[in-house]
Amino acid sequence: MKPVAEIQFADYVYPAFDQLVNEAAKMRYRVGSTGMHAGGLVVRMPCGGVGHGALYHSQSPESLFSHVPGLRVVMPRSPAQAKGLLLAAIECEDPVVFMEPKALYRAAVEQVPVPAYTLPLSKAEVLKEGKDVTVVSYGTPLYTCSKAIRKAEEDFGISCELIDLRTIYPWDRPTILESVRKTGRAVVVHESMVNAGVGAEVAATIQEGCFLRLEAPVQRVAGWSTHMGLIFERFNIPDVARKQTRQLPQEVTNET
Repeated sequence: MKPVAEIQFADYVYPAFDQLVNEAAKMRYRVGSTGMHAGGLVVRMPCGGVGHGALYHSQSPESLFSHVPGLRVVMPRSPAQAKGLLLAAIECEDPVVFMEPKALYRAAVEQVPVPAYTLPLSKAEVLKEGKDVTVVSYGTPLYTCSKAIRKAEEDFGISCELIDLRTIYPWDRPTILESVRKTGRAVVVHESMVNAGVGAEVAATIQEGCFLRLEAPVQRVAGWSTHMGLIFERFNIPDVARKQTRQLPQEVTNET
């Protein structure tokens, strides 16, 4: 028997933050070679925006957990991915925070194999190969990225590579670095706030590992550094037209 807990919304996980960060994540380190661990502990939680969740039903707190050694943080993009990654999480000897984009519960349709199967944790997947720019994302924004890539390739005649991280921590550095060394450009996209987000870690790693191959600075396209306002939720989340998240000075913003 393996414990699989569910937090009805990721927004409500914070009272359990101490148990996850101070207990579950540190169990194996604390007991040394005795073999004790919190294996099989999976905490599922719906996350992300749906357009009308506002302050307490639309948060994406994955970056808070990705700072903690000992935890694994996973976010699937589709039903078939969710089954394979969830079963792998249950088999894993690390505690896993399994985040499920709630917008995809009714939006993503896929034939899921009936037999049990697992997908590798901490292994990214190249969804589309390209040669001019690497787009890295996970969860719901992958669908927006696909639309943006089709538009960019149509308008500018470029070739884009799209990669799904799948596991946010520990994430698959070799796959990302190999892709950016090939394309020379990278854009990291996520729904959660840009400040201290997953994109910052990915961008820094690309800068360190691909500096001599980069043709342009790494760009982050992410949620604004503000809370989700009820009627403004759709303006927070990156869309096809959003270029980047560099926040301009107020006077420049007003002019534009």
